Amino acid sequence: MSSIGKWFRDGEPLIWLNAAAVSASIIMVVGLLGLIAVRGLAHFWPAPLIQANYSENGSEPVRIVGEITASETVPRQRLIDAGVRLNTDTPLVERHLIKIGNRDAYGFDFRWVIDEGLSQRAEPAELMKVERREWGNLYGYLREVRESGTRVANGAEAWKEFQDRIARASDLFSRIRAIEKDDIGAINYAIEKLRLQQRGLEIDGKDTRQNLAELDQQRKVLDAEYAVLRDQLATLNTQINRDSFTAEIMDGREIEVPLAKVVRAIRPNTMSRSQKLRHYFVKVWEFVADDPREANTEGGIFPAIFGTVMMVIVMSIFVTPFGVVAAVYLREYARQGMLTRIIRIAVNNLAGVPSIVYGVFGLGFFVYFLGGNLDRLFYPEALPAPTFGSPGILWSSLTLALLTLPVVIVATEEGLSRIPKSIREGSLALGATKIETLWRTVLPMASPAMMTGLILAIARAAGEVAPLMLVGVVKLAPSLPLDGNAPFLHLERKFMHLGFHIYDVGFQSPNVEAARPLVYATALLLVLVIVFLNLAAIAIRNRLREKYRALEGS
Repeated sequence: MSSIGKWFRDGEPLIWLNAAAVSASIIMVVGLLGLIAVRGLAHFWPAPLIQANYSENGSEPVRIVGEITASETVPRQRLIDAGVRLNTDTPLVERHLIKIGNRDAYGFDFRWVIDEGLSQRAEPAELMKVERREWGNLYGYLREVRESGTRVANGAEAWKEFQDRIARASDLFSRIRAIEKDDIGAINYAIEKLRLQQRGLEIDGKDTRQNLAELDQQRKVLDAEYAVLRDQLATLNTQINRDSFTAEIMDGREIEVPLAKVVRAIRPNTMSRSQKLRHYFVKVWEFVADDPREANTEGGIFPAIFGTVMMVIVMSIFVTPFGVVAAVYLREYARQGMLTRIIRIAVNNLAGVPSIVYGVFGLGFFVYFLGGNLDRLFYPEALPAPTFGSPGILWSSLTLALLTLPVVIVATEEGLSRIPKSIREGSLALGATKIETLWRTVLPMASPAMMTGLILAIARAAGEVAPLMLVGVVKLAPSLPLDGNAPFLHLERKFMHLGFHIYDVGFQSPNVEAARPLVYATALLLVLVIVFLNLAAIAIRNRLREKYRALEGS
């Protein structure tokens, strides 16, 4: 009994409880990440396509074509209550969610089917899956490949011709996209700048004939370049719209689809393991590197990745100096008294303010007040259209910098408090001024703590969504904040964000079933982006810690 009492007095139960709590937390985190990874990454694997006859409630069997995306076991009574007649008396019934695609033909592309209603189930080798730029996937059988309405291939040889012409159409689409987005986009940007210059001359009373003539000359050059690009676009559009194909869908109809709307076509039932693996990595790379399409439920999320990383970088540029200066003042210069304690309490309380409150403040102060005044002072020619007087990545970064400022202040101040007083006194004794001591000795030694505060700020800011909805984030941004048009960095532009993308796709998408796998994949990618940013900051912190370890020991 005494040994048990000694065991309790030594605190062994608390140690074991702490270890169990840490282990449970790790298991839950790893399990959650595993669930997200499995459900997100499995979406890109080419699933087999099935064809079966399906009968429900005693109706005539109809042909079902598509891929099974989910299966579940539900109580029999639940289906009976929903009006479904079943042939068996088993208490549990299995049903499948089949993606039948062809939304342009059916109006929907998912359908629940009862397993016992399926018959003559097969996986035909000729069944194909066509990824399109509009209306989602097409499932069916290839019948013909056409050029300008004339059949050029059918039967067994049609598949190779189909793939060759898809590759040709994809190349033409890339060239068209490059001209529209880069070349014509740059011309439109330059023309808009000329318009604003002319408006500025009118406001300043400098719209002389000579100045207007110079602008007209520049505009004529741009118009000539645009005319050349317009002719190139017309030629490319004629070429890309030349080819099409016909396919038989599950209800027996044959539909014709232009190859200009096709991304790729595969026959999963005939693909080898290596071919499936190659297709898998192509899809993963597309998800990371391409722009979204189909209301963000298809394609990639590169603009959201870019916007998230850029916003965090801009936020870090703002929050680090302000947080460090505030911490240095509170620890090194401010007289320690009641006022200083009140300031510290206020800083700690700011960390507990709901993030949406920061969003409202950012909208009112940064966007409307600060941005509106900047427009009136520096961009009067653009009014009433706002430049900085509307939500953008600059105001989002400043809002999140304000949100994470308490974290940086507290971490930096703790780092400053750990530096021995003897180091400061030794520096001053050697003839250094207080500012030299601070700049050359104290701040370098406190830099690991500063980096710790920045790491915590990045971890919180990268996942915030609520304030961003008010100060800059959008569902789809037509242009990135960084491009080839001077001044290259456009901090006034709106941007996409991974956190908001998850919210939009998961809760605002018109096609919830198609969007669900992308929610998991995007969530996993957001976690990886945060981990990457944190690891980069941790690597810098560790280098700084090793650099000044000897000085701390002395």
